[in-house]
Amino acid sequence: MSEHTPAIDFENLPVPREGLLVTHFIIVRSVARSRAFYSEVLGGQVVLEENPCVVKLANSWVIMNPGGGPTPDKPDISMVNYERGNAVSTFMNLRVADIQSCYEQWSAKGARFLTPPIDRGAEIRCYMEDPDGYMIEVGQSTGLLEGKLAEKRPEDLPG
Repeated sequence: MSEHTPAIDFENLPVPREGLLVTHFIIVRSVARSRAFYSEVLGGQVVLEENPCVVKLANSWVIMNPGGGPTPDKPDISMVNYERGNAVSTFMNLRVADIQSCYEQWSAKGARFLTPPIDRGAEIRCYMEDPDGYMIEVGQSTGLLEGKLAEKRPEDLPG
């Protein structure tokens, strides 16, 4: 029995020809489940199936792999699974041209949104979770295009 060698889309690997390129790396519990979410639900293109998985999402890439212990280049650091809770310190932000359309299409494909899109003055936005619970903000600039800033609401203020 031969071992499966993942296909590599060399043309779409996140390799800058010059300068800098930004990707987002997430620790996932199931590479297959996360790969399906980012490719099938959000419409990304699988560039590498695993070790690590790389999905091109619009003009960026999401890289995902299971966690692991320290390595020579990070000797005291372990990569661990995200634990869902009511506090978040980082999230992905997707800017879209038509938030209502994205909300409807992605919901129909199984995306879990916290609320429908809400008009915040400068933008319309909502949040969803990926299969591991990572937050993803989905936003469409509206009033910002006319110089209008986001409305401050009591729930936005600290304490």
